[in-house]
Amino acid sequence: MKGKVAFITGGSKGIGYGIAKSLAKEGVKTVLTSRKLENAQKASLEISQTHDVESIGVQVDVRKYDDVTKAVETAIQTFGKIDYVIANAGLGHFATIENLSLDQWHEVIDTNLTGVFYTIKSTVEALTKTKGYFITISSLAGTNFFSGGAAYNASKFGVTGFTQAVMLDLRQKGVNVSTIMPGSVSTYFNNNEPSAKDAWKIQIEDIGEIVVDLFKLNPRTLPSKIEVRPSMPPQK
Repeated sequence: MKGKVAFITGGSKGIGYGIAKSLAKEGVKTVLTSRKLENAQKASLEISQTHDVESIGVQVDVRKYDDVTKAVETAIQTFGKIDYVIANAGLGHFATIENLSLDQWHEVIDTNLTGVFYTIKSTVEALTKTKGYFITISSLAGTNFFSGGAAYNASKFGVTGFTQAVMLDLRQKGVNVSTIMPGSVSTYFNNNEPSAKDAWKIQIEDIGEIVVDLFKLNPRTLPSKIEVRPSMPPQK
């Protein structure tokens, strides 16, 4: 994997950052995106200094197609190619249908689902050239629904179905496609503050290890959908 190039949306923290760290350990160069340029650059600097591998940070709002395409152009201009794409950027608004606002609905769907579409649309040509790998970060919430989760459940249900269809579109072109569906992960998602109380949860480096394992598999083998749960029940 050394010398490969990964493009990771939402790579400045949480699952995206955990994936970036795991890939950097393998010698993979990374392009990390964030809505805030300073966050992307800070994360990429930490990756570079810690693992002695090239990394750049780029400002991207995945709801804007031009943002994504420009970031992809920057990645290719900098590193010459893209081998791996991880569509990770996501957020959540949680409210009953009576209280869920139009703006909240659109922000969740446009980020979590349309952002994934923009990401693959912008990178499919580059991935076809390298016979690369496209991974989406969905969620168990895409199949396990809950009150107050209408927007988030819909977005992740859509990501799971979208990814499986794209997998069928691209496998004949030598591009592997998988979706990872984590349960509870220790991140800053939904205003959580990772701490010792989160020790029972999946850790971001666990998702990173899964991604590395996928990339190391013989390309003839394709785990197209992976559900990941904490091995222990929630701790009170």
